[in-house]
Amino acid sequence: MSSNYYEILGVSPDATPDQIKKAYRRLARELHPDVATGDGAEERFKDVSRAYEVLSNPEKRQMYDRGVDPAAPGGGAAGFGGAGFGFQDIFETFFGAGPGAGQRGPVPRARRGQDALVRLDLDLADAVFGAHREVQVDTAVVCPTCQGSCCRPGTSPRTCDVCGGRGVVQRVARSFLGQVMTSSPCAACHGYGTVIPEPCPECSGEGRVRSRRTLSVDVPAGVDTGTRIKLTGQGEVGPGGGPAGDVYLEVRERPHEVFVRRGDDLHCTLPVPMTAAALGTVVELQTLDGPLELDVRPGTQPGQVVVQKGLGVGRLHTGGRGDLHVHVDVQVPTNLDDEQTELLRRLAELRGEERPASRLARADGGMFAKLREKLAGR
Repeated sequence: MSSNYYEILGVSPDATPDQIKKAYRRLARELHPDVATGDGAEERFKDVSRAYEVLSNPEKRQMYDRGVDPAAPGGGAAGFGGAGFGFQDIFETFFGAGPGAGQRGPVPRARRGQDALVRLDLDLADAVFGAHREVQVDTAVVCPTCQGSCCRPGTSPRTCDVCGGRGVVQRVARSFLGQVMTSSPCAACHGYGTVIPEPCPECSGEGRVRSRRTLSVDVPAGVDTGTRIKLTGQGEVGPGGGPAGDVYLEVRERPHEVFVRRGDDLHCTLPVPMTAAALGTVVELQTLDGPLELDVRPGTQPGQVVVQKGLGVGRLHTGGRGDLHVHVDVQVPTNLDDEQTELLRRLAELRGEERPASRLARADGGMFAKLREKLAGR
């Protein structure tokens, strides 16, 4: 086989590093001992690997172009499997990515902050009409001393001496392919590629400090218990002065002493005397919109519902408002005197509704009658 490394890989002497790598990967797939069949495949694979070892290294390729073979005995090469050989490229050829893939460079020190969830207690009127509220949150903000740089003022990060700023360190490990170069995050700089020689004294090198902030929020009409309002970018600042997260305000609606909410509608109970329900009347009802004169029709029955359009809760997504449902509670008198009892009895006679008197009523009437007689001295 030819000893010309360019001919072995099938590339021209002016081939680019990418062309050399592609040619090597193609031949490695064809000639690898675990894949290729036939005599001489293993030797050809070694020749291809040796050619790639030289031509993929700029210094060794320059020596080779000047007529010195770095891979030859005494040529200064480390040999097959020595330092500088791209076994990671072999790994990528068969598996698509070498060990430590995804860690080919330093990770950024600045990262996004976390989101925050804060409870927002509201009265029913706030949910009906919407409101403007101010909320206090304890969160992380950019350090005012270092402005997120993590360093003492006047200093700056220093390139890591262990990894040389790459954020990863490489080690040689053995595998079924032989020696494989693996990568792992640098323990000295934790993968950042830089170290902080003099951390900021206020934030201890975090780039952020804890602080209490006041946030203003416009609560839309129609929110309900469980509704979440998102305040974009108002959460905690990330490590290293990274972008802030979001704040979610979770609504909790306080119970109302008069009205009960059911979706976009409001419900309440209106007590009406029996005579007023029979004769009809006008009752003043205090609503969330102010006092309302409610007409109770003559003959209104217990449990009857009077609907007032547009006096309910504002609709969150579609606009407009729900309705107010007034449930009439007809109150039957329980402490009638003799005159009132006689009037009702006469009314029953006139309406043809006479019924035998209750035994309890007769017993009670007899007892009270005796008591009245005793008090009167009879």
